[in-house]
Amino acid sequence: MARRNTGNHTNYWQSRRIAGMSLLRADFRHHDYGTHTHDAFVIAVTEAGGAEIRNRNIARKVGPATLFVSNPGDRQSARMGDSEHWRYRAFYLAPPAIDDLARRFGIDTMPHFLASMLDDGDLIERFGRLHRALETEQDGLLADELVIDAFGRLFARHGSGAGRRSVPAEQDAVAMRLIALMRERHAENLSLDELACAAELTSFQLIGLFKRAVGLTPHAYLVHIRLNAACRLLRRGHSLAESALAAGFCDQAALNKHFRRCYGITPLQFAQAARAG
Repeated sequence: MARRNTGNHTNYWQSRRIAGMSLLRADFRHHDYGTHTHDAFVIAVTEAGGAEIRNRNIARKVGPATLFVSNPGDRQSARMGDSEHWRYRAFYLAPPAIDDLARRFGIDTMPHFLASMLDDGDLIERFGRLHRALETEQDGLLADELVIDAFGRLFARHGSGAGRRSVPAEQDAVAMRLIALMRERHAENLSLDELACAAELTSFQLIGLFKRAVGLTPHAYLVHIRLNAACRLLRRGHSLAESALAAGFCDQAALNKHFRRCYGITPLQFAQAARAG
């Protein structure tokens, strides 16, 4: 469970250079991220202190010497443990930004990253510089060059086209069908029995299959689908209450609880940053 954000600072904003790229600058004294997923690529550079990050069942302490990279849909969590400080900068590349980068590099799909914790000092320096440039740089050409330079080197050194967890193909296909159904009907009051019936499985079999293929229970994954939907609605200017209900949460309080637990900021902070961006 995430601890209370006493004395923490976070700043979230949208990149003006690339549609669908969001930037976060965080300075935590007391905070843990509960298990969550993003429908975005996540890249984070720690500037001071650190935390233990778990991504796809691999846990490791991350500090200024480690670049964190996560694929869309990867389950992740973080705990500061005995660390008294964690200051970092992060990039979140939603599908529009992913498509834009793929177009720029002339590739059909973005590479998949098999490793999440990269000991690559050169890339850490480049992504740190890129984040600061996107925050302050007025020269659009320079900022674009830094984007291509940093991501090009990341893809070349650490990207892979191979890349999914080892799950039997038939189970993986069933899980993907269920995920598609959950994305389509996330605003409805879906039941476990409905999902099990759609997969032609018992509820017990469904939970086991989903955890093997995705790493989360169906309910936990649906919460993150709803969070991602709420983010899209908030970016479009919908109110907190409207976004909560349209995304499938029972009320605004439920959205706030899950949002803060998973992202470390409130939906209001996210909405304010989206408007400012």
